[in-house]
Amino acid sequence: MTVYESPAKLNLALLVEPPRSDGYHPLQSLVQTIEWIDRLEVEEAEEDSLIIEGADLDPEDNLIVRSLAALRARASVRPLDIKLSKAIPHGAGLGGGSSNAAATLLAATGVGGLSISIAEEVAPSIGSDVPLFLTGGTMLVTGVGERIEPLPAFSGFAAAVVVPPFEMSTPEVYRRWDEMEGPIGESVYDRLLPPPLRDGIPIRNDLTPAAIAIEPEIADFMADLRARWDTAVMMTGSGSGCFAFFPDPDEASGAAASVSHKCRAAVGAALRERGVVRSV
Repeated sequence: MTVYESPAKLNLALLVEPPRSDGYHPLQSLVQTIEWIDRLEVEEAEEDSLIIEGADLDPEDNLIVRSLAALRARASVRPLDIKLSKAIPHGAGLGGGSSNAAATLLAATGVGGLSISIAEEVAPSIGSDVPLFLTGGTMLVTGVGERIEPLPAFSGFAAAVVVPPFEMSTPEVYRRWDEMEGPIGESVYDRLLPPPLRDGIPIRNDLTPAAIAIEPEIADFMADLRARWDTAVMMTGSGSGCFAFFPDPDEASGAAASVSHKCRAAVGAALRERGVVRSV
């Protein structure tokens, strides 16, 4: 059996442009993987099987199944027995499903002795966030998610990450953003940012206004966090997960714990310098 760590990510910045003719939105995103992980256990089997623990996901229709199908369209992949232990919430903008897909691609190519380049070629066809989890760390993501530039690793801060008791649909948020004619999110002042985030790409999330238009409760949720933590609070991805910066994981964990009773998940997370990796 092999075990893969499948981490979450934060969009420290997400700048969105109007859709291209194919419907995809060009973007600029400063992305950071964090130490909040799902675990994917894989071994060869007589036939495929998938067990999912910790989340109510359809074992016959999810990104793990789609990843295997996409990979098998390109190469021979043996039957696999897969167990996914979920910690990262669904519908939170944390990329858990995409990370699981990337872990599946690495696991399947590893078991089959295939080149990792096949996984890299297949990843964009599964989802725009899947390729970034094959890189991990601190990244500038551009295009429609297919261009990934690794950056020097950020350090000196951590994040309190909290997920309210509702989910957001990424396609729905983008549709509302289009209907609203592309609003721009509010930028965080430099004085409220860790030093590595100052004087670079604007630290804002352009999808926040659309998410609030769909689910006004997220505005109240973020306002409450700002008042409790006395710092800037941002949404990651298309929501509903939110985060704030703290000097270290202990302070971040304390901040998250202080609001855990209002959330379906709340953690203090250190920055992670890698994406999906084999741990055993």
